[in-house]
Amino acid sequence: MILEHVGLSQINGSLVVLDGVQNASYDEMVVMKLTDGTQRVGRIVMIEGEKCVIQVFEGTTGFSLDNTRTTLSGHPMMVDLSPEILGRTLDGLGRPIDGLGEIYPEFRRDVNGSPINPVSRVYPRNYIRTGISSIDALATLIRGQKLPIFSGSGMKHNELAVQIVKQADVSDGEDFAIVFAAMGVKNDVADYFKKSFEAANVMDRVVMLLNLANDPIVERIITPRAALTIAEYLAFDLGKNILVILTDMTSYCEALREFSSSKGEIPGRKGYPGYLYSDLASLYERAGIIEGRKGSVTQIPILTMPGDDITHPIPDLTGYITEGQIV
Repeated sequence: MILEHVGLSQINGSLVVLDGVQNASYDEMVVMKLTDGTQRVGRIVMIEGEKCVIQVFEGTTGFSLDNTRTTLSGHPMMVDLSPEILGRTLDGLGRPIDGLGEIYPEFRRDVNGSPINPVSRVYPRNYIRTGISSIDALATLIRGQKLPIFSGSGMKHNELAVQIVKQADVSDGEDFAIVFAAMGVKNDVADYFKKSFEAANVMDRVVMLLNLANDPIVERIITPRAALTIAEYLAFDLGKNILVILTDMTSYCEALREFSSSKGEIPGRKGYPGYLYSDLASLYERAGIIEGRKGSVTQIPILTMPGDDITHPIPDLTGYITEGQIV
């Protein structure tokens, strides 16, 4: 039996509070129907007894305390997965935005992924050739590793990301593909990425996720998770060597800070939430090679250091989790 909860008890920015909800679970997706027939999607971000706080993806414009009907889906955010996902351009939630129609899924998987058992991790040995001599010779990118790029403001890290996508390959002729996720980018930058990949004829081996600067911040928090879920499917189900490029992790962390303060959480260093380290680790530690599986997931997170300060919490914590860094 599907229950509809009529009305809301509180609206605060993109957060709404629903009272009298039983059996709700953290991260569960909800569908909210307005009386004018429109529909929006939300995610449960906090539960206190029978009260739950929902983050509405498309914002709460047009909401009132009595014009909504909310249905709980019973599952977390899922991504549609199929071999035809290669060559597609998706939004930050993994939905197609390239006008080529829907993706007919073979699987639907939770964006939060499942942790890799440390015992079943294979020691990384082979490398990915980026075609950039200073990386290949001095800070070699090993399959299954995470190697971040720390960029200063005004530096051309977008051009570097595009160059890596164009040139990267594996030396032993195995299947290779790239998952490229851009977070909080402006329209002209997103356009530059698209045109560069198409001009270089590499789009057939790239899955691109674009979260624009004017998209909701909760979507920005989902984007790297959706990208890594797609990468895990391509690597561990289809046996490909996947390189995941995440740009810009600073946008992601700032979205996390904004989201945390809107929930009323106690801020940590420089206003970032106290769980920033474990949150970043939940993304970076999804790189690796699993025993008995053919593929691998390798990560290059790109982050701009705020104020060119390498001791800032974002590069500082990233440096703790990853295997070295390129500055």
